[in-house]
Amino acid sequence: MARPKIAVTLDERTLRKLDRLVRREVFPNRSRAIQAALEEKLERMERSRLARECAMLDPVFEKALAEEGMSEDFSQWPEY
Repeated sequence: MARPKIAVTLDERTLRKLDRLVRREVFPNRSRAIQAALEEKLERMERSRLARECAMLDPVFEKALAEEGMSEDFSQWPEY
């Protein structure tokens, strides 16, 4: 499958580190190393976004909402 190409500008220090990883065969080439780093960063950002969203929830309200259905008599619940 063809992949779109992009240009990336890196400072010398970062490029040396990247090339060192490729020489050690941690990654097969620069492109794969950059792709892996970008994917990891995007996953972290998504997880931190979820954590921020969860932090905005009101624990008291969420507990009440979760227990709302539990207020009925347990004898009316079907057996599993």
